[in-house]
Amino acid sequence: MWDQLLTDIIKGDHKSLARAISLVENEVAGYETFLQQLKVGKATVTGITGPPGAGKSTIVDALIGQWTKNGKKVAVLCVDPSSPFNLGALLGDRIRMSEWYNHPNVYIRSLATRGSLGGLHPSIIEITALLQAAPFDHIIVETVGVGQSEVEIAGLADITVVVVVPEAGDEVQTMKAGLMEIADIFVVNKSDRPDADAFVRNLRLMLAPAFNSEKKVTVLKTVASTKQGIEELANAIDENTKIVSDSYRKQWLMTERVYQLIQRHKMKNIDKAFIKKELANSLGQQGFNLFTFTQQFLKE
Repeated sequence: MWDQLLTDIIKGDHKSLARAISLVENEVAGYETFLQQLKVGKATVTGITGPPGAGKSTIVDALIGQWTKNGKKVAVLCVDPSSPFNLGALLGDRIRMSEWYNHPNVYIRSLATRGSLGGLHPSIIEITALLQAAPFDHIIVETVGVGQSEVEIAGLADITVVVVVPEAGDEVQTMKAGLMEIADIFVVNKSDRPDADAFVRNLRLMLAPAFNSEKKVTVLKTVASTKQGIEELANAIDENTKIVSDSYRKQWLMTERVYQLIQRHKMKNIDKAFIKKELANSLGQQGFNLFTFTQQFLKE
């Protein structure tokens, strides 16, 4: 089964790719060996992140149009937030990008965070590797834009695009420490709004004393709803792709991925439902101590 799936994925069969992703998500027997057979892909992984309402999905939609117009094959992973109680999610991107679902050169998969605190799907590294085994030219990962996803995406994506709007001045300041380090491209979307030019100037000034003197962060204006600035964004992503080949940056990216895989493996036997049940029994006891309670799950 696995060997045939891999053969079909390499050929670009979307149905086989969809099936393989589901099998890996559900950790069906043999999936780890299957993942070890994947070849290193050539497709660039572009992370699109930023606060909710910035227009990330519209940017993604416009980028798909730009790349497919040039004959490129594009895969998109849209991560939607899950309920912290039942882990269900409203996969809104299925509606927003509906025109691409039957396009032969486009593959879109909506994923739920499934309670992952970082705002990404827990198997995002494995799923991205599956997409890289297929003959795509570009892979886009759109994050939820909450919690630490803005920073976590940097460990997954070759290029990180942070989307903001002109009114986000104070918001950018609060996110500054993480964003300045991981952003390759800042996109000021909805730049037809008042004060957009002033915001762009301030953003560039903010970026001037760069955290990494070797890295120049690109700032672009777009109006994604009318496709304005999208060609420039696509070109900027291509330009930044050349920088990714830098060995230090590549080593850092791969180290982050290995660390996350090891972390997940170590946590594999930790059952949140069991912890909740044990906690319910312990909370009523006199002298309950959170740290003492936690120690029982840390023992080898």
